[in-house]
Amino acid sequence: MAPERNTGAGAEAELPAYAGHYRLESCLGSGGMGVVHLARSTSGMKLAVKVVHAEFAKDPEFRGRFRQEVAAARRVSGAFTASVVDADPEAERPWMATLFIPGPTLSDHVKRNGPMAPAQLRRLMAGLAEALRDIHRVGVVHRDLKPSNVLLAEDGPKVIDFGISRPKDSELRTETGKLIGTPPFMAPEQFRRPREVGPAADVFALGSVLVHAATGRGPFDSDSPYVVAYQVVHDEPDLTGVPEDLAELVSRCLAKEPESRPTPDELMRELRSVAASYDTQAFIPAQRSGDEPPPPVPPRVEEPAQPPARPGRRRRVLLAAGALVLVASGVLTSVQLFGDKPTASHGTARPTAPATYRAWAADPVSGSGAVRCSYGAGKLLCARPGVVFALDPSDGGLLWRHGAGTTRWSTPPVLSGGLVQPLPDHGRHLEALDPASGKVRWERDVRAYTLAQPVGGMILLTHADGTVSGVDGASGETKWSRPIADDHASAFSSFAGDPLAYLFSVSAQGTSTHVTAVDPTTGDVRWDAHLKGSLEPVGTSGGSVFFLAADPVYGDTQAVVRYNPRSGATRRVALPVRRQSAHAGVRGGVVYLLAAGGSLAAVDTHSGKQLWTIETSVSRGSAPVSDGRYVYVSAADGRLLAVDARKGTLAGQTPARLGASTAQVVTAALPTPVLTHNHVYATAPDGTVFAVDARDPSGW
Repeated sequence: MAPERNTGAGAEAELPAYAGHYRLESCLGSGGMGVVHLARSTSGMKLAVKVVHAEFAKDPEFRGRFRQEVAAARRVSGAFTASVVDADPEAERPWMATLFIPGPTLSDHVKRNGPMAPAQLRRLMAGLAEALRDIHRVGVVHRDLKPSNVLLAEDGPKVIDFGISRPKDSELRTETGKLIGTPPFMAPEQFRRPREVGPAADVFALGSVLVHAATGRGPFDSDSPYVVAYQVVHDEPDLTGVPEDLAELVSRCLAKEPESRPTPDELMRELRSVAASYDTQAFIPAQRSGDEPPPPVPPRVEEPAQPPARPGRRRRVLLAAGALVLVASGVLTSVQLFGDKPTASHGTARPTAPATYRAWAADPVSGSGAVRCSYGAGKLLCARPGVVFALDPSDGGLLWRHGAGTTRWSTPPVLSGGLVQPLPDHGRHLEALDPASGKVRWERDVRAYTLAQPVGGMILLTHADGTVSGVDGASGETKWSRPIADDHASAFSSFAGDPLAYLFSVSAQGTSTHVTAVDPTTGDVRWDAHLKGSLEPVGTSGGSVFFLAADPVYGDTQAVVRYNPRSGATRRVALPVRRQSAHAGVRGGVVYLLAAGGSLAAVDTHSGKQLWTIETSVSRGSAPVSDGRYVYVSAADGRLLAVDARKGTLAGQTPARLGASTAQVVTAALPTPVLTHNHVYATAPDGTVFAVDARDPSGW
């Protein structure tokens, strides 16, 4: 490893060649605290590595603050931030590595393109409100939310730089000489009562950021930071140029007193009513249009038929600013809208022939963005930004494709009511497709609804006022409509093989979780329970519901919980080591957890013990899924790993599939592998869909 040369804040020519074992390839940017480099992990994943300037590395107090930043960033790693991959705050030159998130900062975007359009502003405000909600849930107050700390990624805004002051960002210091923020984006209490700063200060900053995005300036504007400080504390904000429908909400964010500002949850509720009347657009232009001609169907290679499939992954829905947003593994992904009315091109469904199975890999449709698949009607049903398509599971041959404009999906298409339901992240219409041809069988205007979730043969639509409608998946007709559990966020979850839909709501203090089980065919509540702790649902099995229990302050997973609604019994299994940013899957009574950094563990809720743990080297992976023999995980570099479900040893892995444009397809949640009898289907960042024999991972 090349030696690190001590440098000052501006000595760009003497930057270190390595941070830990990560080779630093190029400089992404420099600030008062340090330099951010583009680097790569051993597997080739792109990373952004922040290396502290040598002059600050010598300051023990600054090192302590950097440790605090690393800890805060780890707590909130997820859909709205750049996930922490590795860090060493004790190194000679402290550093932290996060996933590289392609996209400009909001500051750069406004400089290059001017103020944002109203539709983009609504999406930005909704995305930042969601980000602050999740940040505050784990006990973190950002204190320095500003345009340069907001990345406009493909799948929505990301908030960066947690809990660390930048000595050169501002001339204003506290009485101890330490920076407390950036004046144009600071709340009044940060000047008046800096030790009493709480979550409401971030909401004030959100309002200032929105004004900047709408006008190119702040609500309080002066060349002098001292004048800006006076204006923030005493003057009314200048909202000239802010769209009329957002001005009142932004004004409330900029209230002088913290208690007068809306919470992030209140912002999202109000934005739902604002957004319901508008069509919106994404930050990033669409990669392809639904009007483009389909690629040629690859020549058919006769291969075996597929046996009946086991149901695939669980799906969970969360709210994103008044549009249809779907979530995989509890993590929010991309948000982009329908464009023109989509067109479809259709192939002819091909018969399958019995034979022995052979592995394959295919790149069936062009474009960028993650491919997400499920299994249904004897086909792989897949979606990629702008297109829904079906593949022959025996050889990967393209059966049909349906163009969908600029639409993106956070979950794969699913079969409901015998039809393919590609539920979009944002959109005005739901479309149900014939699984044999891809032709539209029915469509429905859903602008009045905020959420959609398929459960069995029904699709549950949630209105902004909390009313839920049960829609028949086969016909598109509404079978029932009623308010359900109005204290919930109206975010339904469903799990493979379970006929019920679930609503989960964690209390504001994180001390309890309210669970309601709903019959999707009638809307009747089957059972209702209040459980102890901050719980995230991860699956159902044998009539029980399984959860991950999180620390209410730090957000780390500290236990696995099994609840039996028939008996009312709860079984809690504490983890020997807390897990950060854990994804999980359930098989029988065993919960498999993959944590940030690649630690995979199996926890048996019957015996109350952790069965095994293994370090997989997967710094970022999908939710695990198991067939009882092996546990399968997809990695961000395109690998598929199999771990022996009994022993906890690595059984095999496929090669990495990064492709040439990986930087364009980083997603918040990786697609979970799809299992059928003896077959595993997975996708990679380069757009490849591939299949392997589940019986022989050592041969992958």
